[in-house]
Amino acid sequence: MPTPSGSGTTDPTPTRPAADASGPEPAAEGAEGPVPPEPRPGGAGYPAVFAVREFRAVFLAHLLSMLGEVICGIALSVLVYRVTGSPLLSALAFAFALLPYVIGGTLLSAVADRYPARRVLVVCDLISAGCVAVMVVPGMPVGLLLVLRCIPAAVSPVFSGTRAATLGDILGEGDLFVLGRSVIRLTAQGAQLVGFAAGGLLLAAVSPRGVLAITAAAFVASALVLRLGTRHRPARTDGRRGALLGDSLRGMKQLFAVARIRALFLLYCVPPTFVVMSEALMTPYSDGLGLGSTGLGLLMCGMPIGAIVSETLAGTLLSPAGRARLTLVVAVVCMLPSLGYVFEPSFGWALALQVATGCGMAYSLGLDQWFMAAVPEELRGRAMTLLTAVLMTAQGLGMAVAGAVAEAAPVYLVVTGAGMCGTVCSLLAVALVRRGTARPGAAGNTG
Repeated sequence: MPTPSGSGTTDPTPTRPAADASGPEPAAEGAEGPVPPEPRPGGAGYPAVFAVREFRAVFLAHLLSMLGEVICGIALSVLVYRVTGSPLLSALAFAFALLPYVIGGTLLSAVADRYPARRVLVVCDLISAGCVAVMVVPGMPVGLLLVLRCIPAAVSPVFSGTRAATLGDILGEGDLFVLGRSVIRLTAQGAQLVGFAAGGLLLAAVSPRGVLAITAAAFVASALVLRLGTRHRPARTDGRRGALLGDSLRGMKQLFAVARIRALFLLYCVPPTFVVMSEALMTPYSDGLGLGSTGLGLLMCGMPIGAIVSETLAGTLLSPAGRARLTLVVAVVCMLPSLGYVFEPSFGWALALQVATGCGMAYSLGLDQWFMAAVPEELRGRAMTLLTAVLMTAQGLGMAVAGAVAEAAPVYLVVTGAGMCGTVCSLLAVALVRRGTARPGAAGNTG
């Protein structure tokens, strides 16, 4: 995912200071008024981010909930398949973790700003824990299991958006925020790698329902970490501003009325939409190469590994200005490795192309800074919620389109075409971002 940044000048938007390393004790839930500013920790890079006590709590909670989400998907898919023997229903156990995102992200986005962030995060985790706990009950109808799978997916964008907006309060709006968002993304990528492996090991030793019980406990643990490890902050807006649905839709209209924000949304979404097309087609491609499940697993790990390595190196070795200068360039070239599929690469070359494609996702480090500067603070929670929903929906559509086209065309040509179309679309998105930045008063600097 992309990150807009400046060309070497700092963003003109003033930054809020981050919490200090030790951090004060969490405030009582009923406390009102703004949270007083606190000194920013010394140092730079990822160590400075982890020096903030509240961020460490957010990180741990994110790790627990991500592992719970990944392992839940595996366990539920296995459970549904054992009960029904249906590959379709088993696949739906995974798909239903994505499809409701658009509902929660659009119709519930105002929750992120109308209620205190800590309360929203804790309640979302407890909703997920409750739904997974009900899945453990023996004899649960498959239809109800799939419905229960949808509910956490519907609240997930609210959780993600609220957490992303809260990072601005915890870390400030400068480079610490950018690196904090980077840590969250890296954790998600790493949790997928570890979660799939851990899920397989757990299922070898415990029944699917037993694994689901473990994931429910992980969500409860995440809620406890957030409740005890983060401070109470008042809601960003008045919760009495009409119905929740109307407030969510009004906020969406306000956000998309700004050309700069529309352009950033587009640049956030275009590269991932086309990048995931190769991932979606790895199963038939590996089958065409005669690879077994191990080979397929390695190909699926290629892109997350590339993303983890590149984003870690960019966050560690490059200055904010350096990352900013590379943002738009990397956003355009990140899909060029997909063009290599025109040669029908063997396993080793295909793995290298997947890793190279994943490396391009480091462009997100710049976009986050621009997005924070462009979005009004009172809309920040719903903006992040909506962004999460749009990203997940766009990637889901990209996978569906790739699969549909691959019904009529060879997989290697579909992946190649995705690289070509994605590069052209990214060029258009970059042009819109640069044009919006060139206008007087536009936030950020794209160089």
